[in-house]
Amino acid sequence: MAIRWDAFDGKTYDPTDDYDRLKTCLEKVKHLMTKPYGQWWTLAELSRKTGSSESGISARIRDLRKEKNGSHQVESVRENGGLWKYRVCRPEIQDQINLFN
Repeated sequence: MAIRWDAFDGKTYDPTDDYDRLKTCLEKVKHLMTKPYGQWWTLAELSRKTGSSESGISARIRDLRKEKNGSHQVESVRENGGLWKYRVCRPEIQDQINLFN
């Protein structure tokens, strides 16, 4: 699924200045988190792999959850010491989860 021009929003979002950068980051995060599905990632790991900031990665994970970006089921878990990890569910698992929502 191609990333739409209106994939991003927010008070300070300017498509002319921000779209290409955010699109590239979202594509990288989506690729890493879905190939393979189910792998747990920290923001720091994704940041190192993509070259984007941890806060930017966190925002792109939120973007993955949006309907206009595929409504991906993103799970999170807090490990000892407060470190958060994230993963994207396989589409077939996501479909089963949606049956109960």
